[in-house]
Amino acid sequence: MSNRSPLLFFTTLSVISILLLQSPASFASYGGRDAIQALATRLDSQRFSSSVQETAAYGVLRRLLPLPAYQSSFVFKIVSKDSCGGKSCFMISNRLKSSRSGAEIIIKGTTAVDIVSGLHWYIKYSCGAHVSWDKTGGIQIASIPKPGSLPRVKDDGVMIQRPVPWNYYQNVVTSSYSYVWWNWERWENEIDWMALQGVNLPLAFTGQEAIWQKVFMNFNITAHDLDGFFGGPAFLAWARMGNLHGWGGPLSQSWMDEQLVLQKQILTRMQELGMTPVLPSFSGNVPAALSKIFPSAKITRLGDWNTVNKNPRWCCTYLLDPSDPLFIEIGRAFIHQQFKEYGDVTDIYSCDTFNENSPPTDDPEYINSLGAAVYQAMSAGDKYAVWLMQGWLFYSDSAFWKQPQMEALLHSVPFGKMIVLDLFAEAKPIWESSSQFYDTPYVWCMLHNFGGNIEMYGILDSIASGPVDARVSKNSTMVGVGLCMEGIEQNPVVYELMSEMAFRKEKVKILEWLKTYARRRYGKAVPEIEAAWNILYHTVYNCTDGIADHNTDFIVKFPDWDPSVNPRHIISKQDELHTLFGGGRYLFQQQRSSDFPEAHLWYSNHDTVKALQLFLEGGDIVNGSLTYRYDLVDLTRQVLSKISNEEYTNAILAFRKKDISALKHHSRRFLGLIKDIDVLLASDDNFLLGTWLETSKALASNPIDSKLNEWNARTQVTMWYDTTAALQSKLHDYANKFWSGLLEDYYLPRASTFFGHLINSLEKNEQFKMVDWRVEWIALSNKWQAGSKLYPVKAQGDALSIARGLYEKYLRN
Repeated sequence: MSNRSPLLFFTTLSVISILLLQSPASFASYGGRDAIQALATRLDSQRFSSSVQETAAYGVLRRLLPLPAYQSSFVFKIVSKDSCGGKSCFMISNRLKSSRSGAEIIIKGTTAVDIVSGLHWYIKYSCGAHVSWDKTGGIQIASIPKPGSLPRVKDDGVMIQRPVPWNYYQNVVTSSYSYVWWNWERWENEIDWMALQGVNLPLAFTGQEAIWQKVFMNFNITAHDLDGFFGGPAFLAWARMGNLHGWGGPLSQSWMDEQLVLQKQILTRMQELGMTPVLPSFSGNVPAALSKIFPSAKITRLGDWNTVNKNPRWCCTYLLDPSDPLFIEIGRAFIHQQFKEYGDVTDIYSCDTFNENSPPTDDPEYINSLGAAVYQAMSAGDKYAVWLMQGWLFYSDSAFWKQPQMEALLHSVPFGKMIVLDLFAEAKPIWESSSQFYDTPYVWCMLHNFGGNIEMYGILDSIASGPVDARVSKNSTMVGVGLCMEGIEQNPVVYELMSEMAFRKEKVKILEWLKTYARRRYGKAVPEIEAAWNILYHTVYNCTDGIADHNTDFIVKFPDWDPSVNPRHIISKQDELHTLFGGGRYLFQQQRSSDFPEAHLWYSNHDTVKALQLFLEGGDIVNGSLTYRYDLVDLTRQVLSKISNEEYTNAILAFRKKDISALKHHSRRFLGLIKDIDVLLASDDNFLLGTWLETSKALASNPIDSKLNEWNARTQVTMWYDTTAALQSKLHDYANKFWSGLLEDYYLPRASTFFGHLINSLEKNEQFKMVDWRVEWIALSNKWQAGSKLYPVKAQGDALSIARGLYEKYLRN
């Protein structure tokens, strides 16, 4: 950081020493467990009555198993933690056969969430059923016997305790990447899914702009001032965090009003099921106009966040210093306004003041005072407030957040009043290197997904063991597990396993678990498919390179670069390439110049081709299964996408060697793969661009809002952020998607124009004109983003036949 005088350096060291002396020696010795227990007890006391929760649990059962007779097949009952050995739990037992009620299975739980988790456990492990998001194939309940014939559990029943109190759900950006266009029907379905997975601590960020509007207007901020403050619907998450302002807006009044109504429905249902919602709080992000109304307030303008040329219309937001008295005033007002709108629904509040925005100094004393002020603003509104903070900053800006800075922030609040999300624990756990966050309670989280990208990826071994290792480690301060993906509705196997870790005391034996998973997911045992899952476990779901997996396949993350090189840098093709397929026809570059784009590949595609072959061989047995169709399309897409990377690489090598014939050949194959994958994706309802666009328009109350929503939807999954005539957004393709329609109408013309410019430069013996291509492409992108073409919302074609045809075309040796 900046240079300091010896006196300041000595002072800083003194402050650090004092902080270390004041730091807790251990979680247990300073009453950490007692503080968490006191919080849990208070939250328990706020829950809805047992009858309300039991009714809500029956509602989930009715929506999951619509046959009316199932309603009388189960008995649900709320019990105390004392009945569960002092912890949260569910218990499954048999109803006496002599009962005349028709009930067969009794499920008891400490909350409705625990009851519904017990229901899920029962239909999963006693009936062989499966539950996943609708967009990942949905549910498989054909294996559940009819009412009157439900399987009995062992005589003494089943009791499953939560090893840690909380199962957290959501990332602060999930609301923009996944939930942005949802109506109540879709939200109800999601809350049911949460309950079935045991989620009891969900983030609830919907509708907060309406709250902020009321709060800021009480500080003389006008609606016009807020037009340049709030982001558009698809970019609200980053406006809330102070990364940007105004981009994609302005928000209409009808949007804010309707989202507030939706939030009230969401919160009510969460509470009915016994969940504890996590609400937002004030992080210091303020409208520019506040500095004019309060000229003496300590308001600073932050640096640029990913704009092309530091355009002040979008970048460089305003931050109110937590040490300013106005900070506490606004923070208190915001929480009070939430109380007024929602009632007393929680004591846990999310706040990320420094998410990808570092403090102005690394002085621990200053950081400590900032943290204390942030918490003071929370507690001024709710005296029982607990600060929930994403620990992403400790990973993404680790050069800044060393031990003194981390401790200063983590110990800036009363002990037990902060919980940290170890956001990326499956790959980059912070708890191990920070002495359990320096004795601060934390939640072991799986991040897994970035930008809502579609890519088969995971670290199953880490998920199956990491939470257990953390919980049983010496002086552990772990108090929960969590799902913190940026986007949902992908890789259902990963999310089912991680959700189970909320109830697992021991490590999971993955191969055994995957065998039962495959049988449950497709409703029957298919040896070929079980063998395929064994391969997938060792390949796509065994990423151990520590790289955060954005989908960087060249179809969806097209390199923005000039591939021209000085001829003296070219080495022989024999040296530059190796054969990934062990003698097959597909080549992948191994040695190349340092400027060459890299697509993330952590396994041999040869192995996944074998898995696909097995999937196809077992296809006739389960072809009617929606879960099988989703997995087949996803796996075929994965394999072909990796082959497209090879074709792109070979095309660029041909260009560098001035081999026009080879360039045309490989670029033609790359473009052909885009077209063929688009046809494949069109055969499943869950890979369609049209669904994303139509739901965005359906949420609008008038044609103007409909047009704005569609532009937001199109822009987020393509350019994402601002451009100039000749410079693409720095975030282009961050939220890329493998969706039919997007490949054909966006990714295909992009690649086609690029290769066309390369071919033209060789034919004319001219330098590749990078700027000319960018200008042409950005103009096409702008036109597409502003377009209104309708795209299908229903699948077309037979997925199994299409996949078999593509296997023969590209993979049969």
